[in-house]
Amino acid sequence: MGKETRPHTLDSALIERWAAAYLERFPSSAANLRRVLLRRVRRLGVDGESERAAAAAIDALIARYRQAGVIDDVAYAAARARTRLRRGQSLRTIRAGLAAKGVADADREAALAALDGADPELAAACAFARRRHLGPFRTAAVDRERELAAFARAGFSRHVAETVLACADADAVAAMLRGEC
Repeated sequence: MGKETRPHTLDSALIERWAAAYLERFPSSAANLRRVLLRRVRRLGVDGESERAAAAAIDALIARYRQAGVIDDVAYAAARARTRLRRGQSLRTIRAGLAAKGVADADREAALAALDGADPELAAACAFARRRHLGPFRTAAVDRERELAAFARAGFSRHVAETVLACADADAVAAMLRGEC
């Protein structure tokens, strides 16, 4: 037996259920949540007037969530930046990703400025090299130009890439990150 579908009546309660379900699964910025909810509204195939009413309800919901602290773009940006840095993404890539999620310029820059360590870009490059088995983490002989190209595609500067590739082994990378070199 198939599941019957019935048309939804678009109201603020439905929009709030959508928002709660989304936020239960994913952290989000205000702009991203607005985009997700508007996409759900459009999928229903509502007319222009209903879509404008839904957009107003979404804006009111987001304002209420911001006031209650359910949505905090600054905390979201900081957490996402830390996670992406640990995964080995360059600051340039992190900045672009936050912009794509609708985080404001000031919040993006504050999140990047709050990253731990003396040189977060270098720490991200080391994590990238470890994850991709490049430079001091390689297991087989590889062309240096290919490794530099991999760093460039990931958004790292040549200087940062060469600094990581100059390390002899994982211990040298750890010493460099501690500032002992």
